[in-house]
Amino acid sequence: MEFHFLIKAFFSGALVGVLGLFFHLYNTLVAKPERLRSALKRQGVSGPRPTLLLGNILEIKKARDSAAKASTNGAPASHNCGGTLLPFFDKWRQQYGDVFMFSLGNAQIVHVTQPDMVREITTCTSLDLGKPTYQAKERGSLLGQGILTSNGTIWAHQRKILAPELYMEKVKGMITLVQESTITLLNSWNNIVEEEGGLADINIDKHMRRFSGDVISRACFGSNYSEGEEIFLRLRALQEAASKKLLAVGIPGMRHLPIKSNREAWALEKEVKTLILNVVKERKEVGYERDLLQMVLEGAKNSDLSQDSIDRFIVDNCKNIYLAGYETTAVSASWCLMLLASHPHWQDRIRAEVQEICKGRNPDADMIRKMKQLTMAINESLRLYPPVAVVSREALTDMKFGDLNIPKGVNLWTMVTTLHTDPDNWGPDSYQFNPERFANGLTGACKFPHLYMPFGVGPRVCLGQNLALVELKILISLILSKFSFTLSPKYIHSPALNLVIEPGHGVNLLVQKL
Repeated sequence: MEFHFLIKAFFSGALVGVLGLFFHLYNTLVAKPERLRSALKRQGVSGPRPTLLLGNILEIKKARDSAAKASTNGAPASHNCGGTLLPFFDKWRQQYGDVFMFSLGNAQIVHVTQPDMVREITTCTSLDLGKPTYQAKERGSLLGQGILTSNGTIWAHQRKILAPELYMEKVKGMITLVQESTITLLNSWNNIVEEEGGLADINIDKHMRRFSGDVISRACFGSNYSEGEEIFLRLRALQEAASKKLLAVGIPGMRHLPIKSNREAWALEKEVKTLILNVVKERKEVGYERDLLQMVLEGAKNSDLSQDSIDRFIVDNCKNIYLAGYETTAVSASWCLMLLASHPHWQDRIRAEVQEICKGRNPDADMIRKMKQLTMAINESLRLYPPVAVVSREALTDMKFGDLNIPKGVNLWTMVTTLHTDPDNWGPDSYQFNPERFANGLTGACKFPHLYMPFGVGPRVCLGQNLALVELKILISLILSKFSFTLSPKYIHSPALNLVIEPGHGVNLLVQKL
């Protein structure tokens, strides 16, 4: 009798467990997404019909795969980067308007390009509007949990320790470092050009990464810069692994499956953490140094965070510095040089300005502030090829933007590539390279200046933007003072989205000494 009772109890418990799991999955995969979508539909927000589990992922993947096959030999006639990388958004926007919804798995996303709503979203300081939960889980291995999640304590602490004004002071002290790294690059190009008889075909991408890697390794890790270079190599590999999973971020459970991409990312994440904390241990033994790592360490030391949170804070900020100071600068430099190679008259204008201001000297902080032509060209390059394609947030409680009530759990996406090239904002030549539009600054370049956000905008603007701009100005001004260049016949225009927007086949330039 007792045996039969146990068997009955076992099966009853198993049945309850199965039913509980079923209802949990039904709520997660079906009921909750449908509830969120219904709340938005009642307010007039529509969008493409999602499929169960995958949402609109298959439709997005099909459009992206088709767009990826399209490439241009040489410079394109029109720089519609968003249309190349994310053609489905243009299609949906035409069909459903400036505000529409779509799904990545069970993640419900509202796409917003309406100017007033974009302003509200990007200037919102409430910690109730955080980084998407699914991004924190899937991409946190690269960009850092403390930076991406809704953890208000860590986010607020990060902004206090790495405040823009403090960060800018550090940047001012890095001018000499940037100059030295640029001169190393110039000497390398000079040797290549001489070996090729005065005209060399150079794939510049690896040179841009070597330059930015040298700057950020020394700026961040000081005397430990060789270990810093190793860390950044691993982070580059981790970025490539994370980019393979971009479309699967909203599929429940995918991050836990021991598939090849996950195993690769897990191993790299563990390796990066170990390398960073080893450098931190060495630094504590050596003592104080004037670099970004010291800035992070001092902030962490003065906090009331637990040791685990301190370690995560340090590792996360080193990852953030990598993306902002290394990857962003490298790809932005490649795109800017590609555009200048396609428009030699702008090379001449900037070169004349550099010669007039610098008079043969290396540019310093005061000099680069005076370089109006160069600033215009960099701003236009960042407009057409912004490092990041989308700014994303999640409503961590019920919120309201404009007339739209956003239920808790809904994500808000603002497409930077769309905002940067909308003819209604930038004029009929919005897909053309025309730095002259910035002649009177950003306010004179377009109707809605707040829609220009190459490094984000508002209170959560990228902390690395000042360093990236200083690097770009010194690098490009010195290159133009020593070399002229045109696009190589080998150049294939094919933008690729790997967390940042980068040249899919690299940038080849024909480089000649002046």
